[in-house]
Amino acid sequence: MKIAVIGTGYVGLVAGACFADAGHEVVCVDVDPEKIRKLEAGEVPIYEPGLGGILDRVRESGHIRYTTSHAEAVPGSRVVFIGVGTPEGEGGAPDMSYVFQAVRDVLAAVDGPTVLVMKSTVPVGTAAKVRALCGELTTQPIDVVSNPEFLKEGAAVDDFLRPDRVVIGTDSDSAWETMQELYLPFTLKQRPIIRMSNVSAELTKYAANAMLATRISFMNEIARLCDGVGADVKQVAEGIGTDSRIGRPFLFAGCGYGGSCFPKDTQGLMHVARDAGMEMEIVQAVEDVNDDQKMLLANRVVARFGEDLTGKRFALWGLAFKPKTDDVREAPAQIIVEELLSRGAEVVGSDPEGIDNFRKLFGDRMIYEKDPYKAASGADAVLLCTEWMEFRAADFGKLKSVLRAPVIFDGRNVLDPAKARAAGFEYEGIGRGVLLEPAKEEAGAS
Repeated sequence: MKIAVIGTGYVGLVAGACFADAGHEVVCVDVDPEKIRKLEAGEVPIYEPGLGGILDRVRESGHIRYTTSHAEAVPGSRVVFIGVGTPEGEGGAPDMSYVFQAVRDVLAAVDGPTVLVMKSTVPVGTAAKVRALCGELTTQPIDVVSNPEFLKEGAAVDDFLRPDRVVIGTDSDSAWETMQELYLPFTLKQRPIIRMSNVSAELTKYAANAMLATRISFMNEIARLCDGVGADVKQVAEGIGTDSRIGRPFLFAGCGYGGSCFPKDTQGLMHVARDAGMEMEIVQAVEDVNDDQKMLLANRVVARFGEDLTGKRFALWGLAFKPKTDDVREAPAQIIVEELLSRGAEVVGSDPEGIDNFRKLFGDRMIYEKDPYKAASGADAVLLCTEWMEFRAADFGKLKSVLRAPVIFDGRNVLDPAKARAAGFEYEGIGRGVLLEPAKEEAGAS
């Protein structure tokens, strides 16, 4: 099957690569000539585990091509995916200009019956607007399908190849059959392909991300309570996560969620609700808790070292919003760095993949070190913001030898508090029940 994919970001590039690897003829389109040049040269413009290997394989097999021309990619394509960005716009509403421009470009190039698939995350009602555009701009028969993505950055390839489910929003039987054929190789092991209306499919995407964000903010609020009463949030999470009605995923306390999806999609859902004449009070609370949580580590630094941080140096381990990605959008590290810098501190950031993107935001206002121990050299504390495996396996002896002061603020609860304290560190996690320095604990115990 010939497929055109419009947009080569996380969504479009992963989809194009995986469909090509399944044997389809894929043409990826992007308006950025430099991105196309890199892809044609075998470079991968984003960091995503496993993606480079698939792209190398399908490039060698000839199943994938890249172009800036819709007129080259769209004619003859049985299915066209729209996978361009929908960044947050004014008032929390998604900016749909890229989507509708992509649709117009596609409709100007179609030469026969086409299944036009909305893969981008879009507000409720988008399919209806796209269908109206089709009626205005082409006489070709176009079926508009809503097919939201549910990919986790850092595991996007695996999520595409082995999805929990595939959601197809369409009122067309022929489009439904085409989409079933397309996704069959990825759903052989009883992975459901769920048919629903376009509107339901559009809302499903927003609702899924809002639910996951809600679980995170709920556990972060529980973590604050744990610190107040002396409980351990990891034990609480295990106690509730083993309840089959609740489950374990996304019950991890930390310094807040970020990235390109949860913040944008919770805002998008609230905007959809306001357009429908209602308020999403729970979702608003989720956002409020997350905003507060992003400030938590910075507030604890201030509580420990004082309001004026002039002359203090802090190492941030983790700049990306999560491990296995170079994406720093809405990362908690951004909020933390800004607060520390505003108080006169010197900040050194370390991340296996996110430094280049973080540097675009902060430039020379801070220092960057790939090696986390070099970043910690001479620092008054380490703030662990992203749970990269390199940081989970921290060598406490080596770390203590390079720090000016043995202080760790673990914003992801990945280090062992007992081992850290036994190694002579002041350790503060999120909801681990103890916010006192070891020396004060010992003094109080005697």
